[in-house]
Amino acid sequence: MLAQAIAMESSILNPKIILVTDRTDLDTQITGTFRKCGMDVDNAKTGAQLIELLHTESDAVVTTIINKFETAVKKIKTPLTSNNIFVLVDEGHRTQHGTFNIEMQKTLPNACFIAFTGTPLFKKDKSTLSKFGTLIDSYTVDQAVKDKAVVPLLYEGRHALQDVNAAPLDNFFNMVSEPLTDYEKADLKKKFSRADQLNIADQKILAIAWDITKHYENNFQKTKFKGQVVCQSKAAAVKYKNYLDEIGRVTSALVISPPDEREGEDSAYGKTDDLVKIFWHKMMDEHGSPKKYQKNIVNRFKNDSEPELIIVVDKLLTGFDAPNNIVLYLTRKLLGHTLLQAIARVNRVSPDKDYGYIVDYYGVLEELDKALKTYSTFEDFDEDQLKGTLTNISEEIEQLPQIHSDLWQLFSSISNKKDAEAYQQLLRDEALRNKFYDQLAKYARILKLALSSIIFHKETEEKRISKYKEDLSFFMKLRAAVASRYSDKIDYKKYEGQIQKLIDTHIPTSDVVTLTDLVNIFDKEAFEEEIEKATGKAAKADMIASRTAKHISEKMDEDPAFYKRFSQLIKETIEDYLQGRIDETVYLQKIKEARDAVLSRTDSSIPASLENKEVARAFFGIGLEEFGTFSEQEDIVLLIAEELALKADSIILNLMQVDWSKSVDIPKKMVFLIGDFIIDHIRDKYDLKLSFQDIDKIAERIVEVAKIRYK
Repeated sequence: MLAQAIAMESSILNPKIILVTDRTDLDTQITGTFRKCGMDVDNAKTGAQLIELLHTESDAVVTTIINKFETAVKKIKTPLTSNNIFVLVDEGHRTQHGTFNIEMQKTLPNACFIAFTGTPLFKKDKSTLSKFGTLIDSYTVDQAVKDKAVVPLLYEGRHALQDVNAAPLDNFFNMVSEPLTDYEKADLKKKFSRADQLNIADQKILAIAWDITKHYENNFQKTKFKGQVVCQSKAAAVKYKNYLDEIGRVTSALVISPPDEREGEDSAYGKTDDLVKIFWHKMMDEHGSPKKYQKNIVNRFKNDSEPELIIVVDKLLTGFDAPNNIVLYLTRKLLGHTLLQAIARVNRVSPDKDYGYIVDYYGVLEELDKALKTYSTFEDFDEDQLKGTLTNISEEIEQLPQIHSDLWQLFSSISNKKDAEAYQQLLRDEALRNKFYDQLAKYARILKLALSSIIFHKETEEKRISKYKEDLSFFMKLRAAVASRYSDKIDYKKYEGQIQKLIDTHIPTSDVVTLTDLVNIFDKEAFEEEIEKATGKAAKADMIASRTAKHISEKMDEDPAFYKRFSQLIKETIEDYLQGRIDETVYLQKIKEARDAVLSRTDSSIPASLENKEVARAFFGIGLEEFGTFSEQEDIVLLIAEELALKADSIILNLMQVDWSKSVDIPKKMVFLIGDFIIDHIRDKYDLKLSFQDIDKIAERIVEVAKIRYK
């Protein structure tokens, strides 16, 4: 949008807009986006090509990646002094390292440089900002969450218990390091961190792999959502992959760089584990090249049902966008920009995704409410920019008791809480039903969140947890019952995916009432079967009445007079029952009669001449309704309506042709001829005081119905 605004600004002559990114895939994406929007764009694949484009006098939009831009800047000997060059730099915090920014501004002294970064700037120096000038605008995480541009992130600390005998471990270290100086010992301790080594012990990896399996299995498996496991080294990553495969309940794939790139190899001796080499050769045999290997795994993760988890070390911690990625399992320490970029992998918006989850197995040694302090790097950032980045999961779960109470409060007027019919009668009110549906959806989501948290299970009595589950089961069954009884069209998006996962995991099969689409009343066998499930004659009558009313609403435009009459009849019957003027047996009988009349489209007032003319019967109904206001003689009104219906039907059938309803002239001619008939053969014949406006209204109503029925 900014590039387009610059390009279209009339005061800027021949603008050159250079869009610089730090990733090839992003460069390709941006280039494609411009072309889809109909804007000419040049993709500079080499530094030489970029130099050539910069020297041209015409305007241009150019996309390139940072290393090509650096090459071009270094090769340009004479500065380009045009003030119509605009350089838009993505990921400004990563691309403006060393002296490059200085060289860039020397080469393009009058250019306008604008940087974008999705990472908060350091409070101490804000180096990126100082290189580009004043801040144009900031968009915080908190704002993005409110705008629903990203989902909020929930943090939970978990710790794999591990018995460590510290004294012997320290003694052993002292013995093996005895020949070293104090400085060398300190250096060795730094490299051979005891915490890091314990973190990749086989027993700990196995324990965490089991916990990840159970957490993912209970909360996200069989939904569309995936997870990402972050490991501290390639060797650890391969071990996680092997253990997850051995457990065999969650599918996974591992993405690493070639062993000789030394990614995550800051161990004591720097040797690549044979496990890593074996895994790498296997991947190369399967995919052919490193590029294809990563591309294939990422595509499968984004688009296929498997793998469910993707395991990484440093790769895919930044610049990896998969909206279905919902949970990040951290098994290593991350700092600064890397941490903020990593957790953003799970904050992308996707349907049915309420939160992104950060499950931390590394840094949580203190109480959960102090867990975020383990990321001391956060102190280096501006507080406003970090607001809303992470929310402790316990803060969300604290809402559960109140939401549970609010849900029950809807039914406070019911004295006998075991009277199922009382709940359904109370929810006869549509506004209250909608409120119930919304609050139940909210309760189910927060309960699902709570049941996924180990802290909730530790701090909440089992009896209380069981109560929450039982109430969910009760309200879900109530929702299904009233939705069927009153023929509500449920917003399934509120209940699909994650909520269904909650039901499948935590509610016994015998307790579950599955939501299904409403059965059409024309499917007599299926509808009768559904009615029989309802308990009591009143419930059966309500179900028939609401489903028939729904059908009437959908068909009203096809025969307004007919359906309006039966709609009113159903409302009057319901009111008679509620006021106690009829009992539930008569209520059920009358509603069935109305339903049958609507289904068969039978009406005792229909004359014999129209019995086989279904559309003309709709015109007859309009005639009865309209002319009933101009004459009190019922037999005359019936005769007029019959004559009009037959003539109007004849006029319309004679003028009809393919796509006639989309024409302007044909419907107008129909209205004109029907109007003429009303004037000559009805108004004057029966001496009715009809204005031209009245006549046009009747003719137009008939033609509008014809447009629907005679397609």
